[in-house]
Amino acid sequence: MRPAKILIVDDEPHLLKLLRSNLEAAHYKVIAAMDGASALQMLDKEGADLVVLDVMMPGMDGFEVLQKIREHSVVPVILLTAKDQEVDVVKGLKYGADDYVRKPFSVHELLARVEAVLRRGAAGDEVMTQKPFVAGDFTMDFERRRVIVHDKEIKLGPTEWKLLSQLVQNAGRVMLHQDLLRKVWGPEYGGETEYLRVYVNYLRNKIEDDPAHPKYILTEHGVGYLFKKPE
Repeated sequence: MRPAKILIVDDEPHLLKLLRSNLEAAHYKVIAAMDGASALQMLDKEGADLVVLDVMMPGMDGFEVLQKIREHSVVPVILLTAKDQEVDVVKGLKYGADDYVRKPFSVHELLARVEAVLRRGAAGDEVMTQKPFVAGDFTMDFERRRVIVHDKEIKLGPTEWKLLSQLVQNAGRVMLHQDLLRKVWGPEYGGETEYLRVYVNYLRNKIEDDPAHPKYILTEHGVGYLFKKPE
């Protein structure tokens, strides 16, 4: 298998050098940019399997870059930020980030998150042989990797697909927050419940007739989520 290509974007040269050397030592192919515009051009020209993107950059900040990436790409994105308020984490996730690493971070932590995000994306390519799941106007066809609602195909990113798969395969059973996080995001996760809140909202907005009053993905407050089993 070819090494995964990672685009790192940061305006601090010493951090770029640190990230590049450690990622290359872990056998990843690394390309780098020091500003948002260059990053977008590089991503369009060369492509990448993952983007590691700093939030605090002059000119176009990381949130703006992420929004522009999401206009045409589902490439996984890890945001780097010195901010530690949950509102910034949620903001990044709502814009389409796959993960968030707060500065200062250890190289080990970043490499673990990179591996987890890439593993999650690769898992999305697996073909599942179980029969399609049908509940009312909702159909999830695992073998063809399709979700149909009201005869319309719904496009899902890798994390959305994996989260919905877990809920549907356990229809009628409450999935605990920590179990969902570990099964979908990876064993390194367990307490990042804001990730679940944001991605469950993504799914509700795509598959529910009334996302504010869902009939498929239900919340067990303080516990987890369940996909309602068809009658």
